[in-house]
Amino acid sequence: MNCFAPSVSPMPLHVDRRDAVAVLTIDDPDRKNALSPEMVDAIVETVGGLNDDPEIGALVVTGAGSVFCSGADLGNLVKLTAAEGGDPTEVREIYNGFLAFRDSPLPTIAAVNGPAVGAGMNLALVCDVRVSCPTARFDTRFAQIGLHPGGGHVWMLDRLAGPQTTAAMALFGERVDGERAVGLGLAWACVPDAELVDTAVAMAARAASVPRDLMAKVKQTVRDAPWQPHFEAAVMTELDRQAWSFAQGYLNERVRRP
Repeated sequence: MNCFAPSVSPMPLHVDRRDAVAVLTIDDPDRKNALSPEMVDAIVETVGGLNDDPEIGALVVTGAGSVFCSGADLGNLVKLTAAEGGDPTEVREIYNGFLAFRDSPLPTIAAVNGPAVGAGMNLALVCDVRVSCPTARFDTRFAQIGLHPGGGHVWMLDRLAGPQTTAAMALFGERVDGERAVGLGLAWACVPDAELVDTAVAMAARAASVPRDLMAKVKQTVRDAPWQPHFEAAVMTELDRQAWSFAQGYLNERVRRP
């Protein structure tokens, strides 16, 4: 049985604890759940706190209402342009809003409930897994608003979906709905809207049931695997980490459970 204990936050970022899974809901309807400076700060602080919470084993991020995340706040982006006397390199601060999820040692799932645009699409891409619904939309849109893609967008998109999908979306402005995203490798599953968050939580709960330090090692190995120079290097990396896991005693504990 899930323990549902919503926390109270002055920021439009809500955290609901469902046993060992934390569901973070971006809820800023006036800005279509954009990554405003205030939202970025709230995400960084909240994810950092959950990373340090031994009772939390996995994260799910979603958006309130009909939008997942509309990207960076456009008003803030305009302030970074030369015409406004801004420093374009300060856009790196916006990246922190989605990189907080990428850098988390916890398994992460994006429950994409609607449009995920620009930096909002990055927020979905940085998560370990994406679950979508029919009303989800993956929309690069950077070039269409006069910006070069940022935050590792093209790299992540190419890794997940390949060069042709990357070109279609980044160059030609093609959008991908929740159902097609599964076939392209952008999402693991597409489920009915009403089942989206519960599906993501159930999936996250399986990861959260694994000891945190073991799951952190497994996640790191998943991240490291593509960069191994050859198969033997991959075997030796996994041997070292598997030997560490034997030493923790988790196998004995689980085998001996009644």
